[in-house]
Amino acid sequence: MSLVASVRRIFVPIHPEGLPFIAVFAVAALLMGWLWLPLFWVGFVLTVWCTYFFRDPVRVTPQRAGLVVSPADGRVSMIIRCLPPVELGLSEEPMQRISIFMNVFDCHVNRAPIEGKIETIAYRPGLFLNAELDKASDDNERNGLVIVTEEGARYGVVQIAGLIARRIVGFRHEGDHLEAGERFGLIRFGSRVDVYLPEGVTPLVEVGQTMLAGETVLADAGAVKRPSFARI
Repeated sequence: MSLVASVRRIFVPIHPEGLPFIAVFAVAALLMGWLWLPLFWVGFVLTVWCTYFFRDPVRVTPQRAGLVVSPADGRVSMIIRCLPPVELGLSEEPMQRISIFMNVFDCHVNRAPIEGKIETIAYRPGLFLNAELDKASDDNERNGLVIVTEEGARYGVVQIAGLIARRIVGFRHEGDHLEAGERFGLIRFGSRVDVYLPEGVTPLVEVGQTMLAGETVLADAGAVKRPSFARI
């Protein structure tokens, strides 16, 4: 094994979006230490946490067609049927929604739950309530995507800012093609991601289960039973 490969196995990559924040924390730690040495260690711990927050680990995504993977690290906080955000134009009927809550220690890089084309991206400003609250889906700042599969199924993925999160960052544009597990954005400092499943796609996870973005299977669209017709 090469030296570079060995280093990559030990040190988790840091997403470029986090580098300015890590630099600010590091400089602040040095200044605090210059004023009073014990403060340096406070700043050092915060710098380490900031570095950990912006980690961007390699993930291995299941490749079977139809698998819906988690778009975020964190914990499943809700599985309910409800109307999707109106700005997405996704459906006028309630859809199955899986909500994944990310605390400040979870990796915040978000990944596509399924392969498809980004049909719509819709940003909506709002409040910064606790992202675990159900009303956060309606009231908080959010950025939503509609991903359309090759078969024409439409999935909704909504990034929701939380009590601490103040910035939703997107990496992709309408019309882009996403592979399942591919990075499409991140949210800074605590938040939530909602996934809206098409009719007939049943969740395979439970409330309280821990998710890994790009790896944990949320649902299996390939298992949806299609109506069969006898030959005449």
